[in-house]
Amino acid sequence: LLADAGHMLSDVAALSLSLFASWISRRPPTPSRSYGFYRTEILAALVNGATLIAISVWVFIEAWRRISSPPDVAGGTVMSIAAGGLVINLLGMWVLSGGREANLNVRGAWLHVATDALGSVGTIIAGAAVAFLGWAWADPAASVAIALLVCWSSLALLKESVEVLMEGTPTGIDPDLVRESLAAVPGVRAIHDLHIWSITSGRVSLSAHVDVDGSRPDRDVLPDLCVGLRERFDITHVTLQLEAGCASRNALHA
Repeated sequence: LLADAGHMLSDVAALSLSLFASWISRRPPTPSRSYGFYRTEILAALVNGATLIAISVWVFIEAWRRISSPPDVAGGTVMSIAAGGLVINLLGMWVLSGGREANLNVRGAWLHVATDALGSVGTIIAGAAVAFLGWAWADPAASVAIALLVCWSSLALLKESVEVLMEGTPTGIDPDLVRESLAAVPGVRAIHDLHIWSITSGRVSLSAHVDVDGSRPDRDVLPDLCVGLRERFDITHVTLQLEAGCASRNALHA
């Protein structure tokens, strides 16, 4: 019950942080922040993931200490409180489910609520074991299970958040396929200095140097490059520098 209550408290903080980050991210770009404030959502997801892991470690330590000397637990009270928490968490999961696939910030908040819902289920089972079977060890054992579950489910969120902040290639995009697609455009000799990164969830950017052979005008090559990136990879924020051999000719932004 202690684990479930602590996680419920963290849910309130996580949802508040996610809402604040969503509000900040909608602010328009400024001269000093040309990308805007989109990364606040990634920072919120990172904080939520790190908080979940910290909570799981704390719960695990407390539960391990209590396994050797289980305290007296009112099984019926534990079941009642956990059942109420489960209803609230299921409602929260339903509210957040719409945007969790496309937004790391929303996914972090949803993960908080989802793991707490599963924790409530574990708490109900532990309360029943204490109330009807007299298994005093069931309460700390359930806490250990909750802690392991929370830690496991948080690692993926933490990894994805760090990948965005480190400007890694977004999941689902193969840089080699992108390079091959660009190089296949008539008039292109080679592609180098290719960079693909995410500003935030769903906002992918690309920059590259395009070595052209001069067989077509630059104004004809550029649209073909941009159309291919948009249609095949859904990349629309593109900066391409067209070059003849090693000499830079034009820096074109699309």
